[in-house]
Amino acid sequence: MGKTTKEVVMNTLNGLSIGIIVALVPSALLNQLLTALLPVFPGGETIMGMTNATMVLLPAVAAVCVGMLAKFSPIQTTSIALAAVMGAGNFKAGANGFVASGTGYVINIAITIMIGYAVILVLGQRLKAYTILLIPTLVLVIAGGIGTLTLGPVSEITKLIGLSVMQLTTLQPIIMGVLLGIVFSLLIISPISSVGIAAAISINGIAAGSANLGIVAAGFALAVYGWKVNSVGTSLAHFLGSPKMQMANIMSRPKLIIPIIINAGILGGLGALFNIQGTTMSAGFGFSGLIGPIAALNGLGQVTLGSITLVTVLVLILPIGLGILSNYVFEDKLHFYEEDNFKLNYA
Repeated sequence: MGKTTKEVVMNTLNGLSIGIIVALVPSALLNQLLTALLPVFPGGETIMGMTNATMVLLPAVAAVCVGMLAKFSPIQTTSIALAAVMGAGNFKAGANGFVASGTGYVINIAITIMIGYAVILVLGQRLKAYTILLIPTLVLVIAGGIGTLTLGPVSEITKLIGLSVMQLTTLQPIIMGVLLGIVFSLLIISPISSVGIAAAISINGIAAGSANLGIVAAGFALAVYGWKVNSVGTSLAHFLGSPKMQMANIMSRPKLIIPIIINAGILGGLGALFNIQGTTMSAGFGFSGLIGPIAALNGLGQVTLGSITLVTVLVLILPIGLGILSNYVFEDKLHFYEEDNFKLNYA
């Protein structure tokens, strides 16, 4: 991979990771709490509307983050943002204009942004005084146009992945739990939207609980692996936000997934063993916003000291313990990776 190509890919993945955190964290952190408080705090509905709107803006936010990392001008950056919105697939023409919903297809957003990035690299310095006139149009038509063409195949591929995941639910529950934990831990550290996959296959019940625990395991493990080289806020964001923020580091060093999937498989299997339930939303979010833990608690029926203890052990104590243990084995003993492999700088 050439230097320029690598920069395009890495800046796109890093920008996409930041954009996902920025756009999805407000909803993940607040919506579950506000839903419970609506009877006594009706104003929470307005705040929830705001946080849901930020999710729809993910394509534009991610593109702006990529433009900033690439040191593009405001015109170039916002041009990519327009193209990304076209390629996301979450803006659809309706009878009274456009209807926006969801975050869009993350893979296609990445494809569209990279094409727009390439257009700017090729044409950015050549248009000179005509930049303000031509760059927005060219990036929108070329990158956005290609993005709309790839949207169909990409959405079908996403659904196919989802159907493949769903087949796991026909297996013996504990084996299913292990596999779903691993699959969703891989999804959460890839450009593929775990929430999108969960929604595409309408995953629920024990399958959703195991999927959620796989993401929980990945989030806490990555926080532990990089806690010495990352700030406190960045470390917390791995499980309060999304482990996807490590996507670029892991895709540049694929071997880093090995300790993560081991932890995720163990936790996913235990989730199935203890009949931990989940919903479509909790399957894709993990610990973020306490969506997963609350869904697991609700799935156990009546809230008791025993159910609270079980959920606390599975979503907090064990993930941290597995993270510390695997870090000791893979870093201290096997020298399989270095702390700097997980370093992030979101200043």
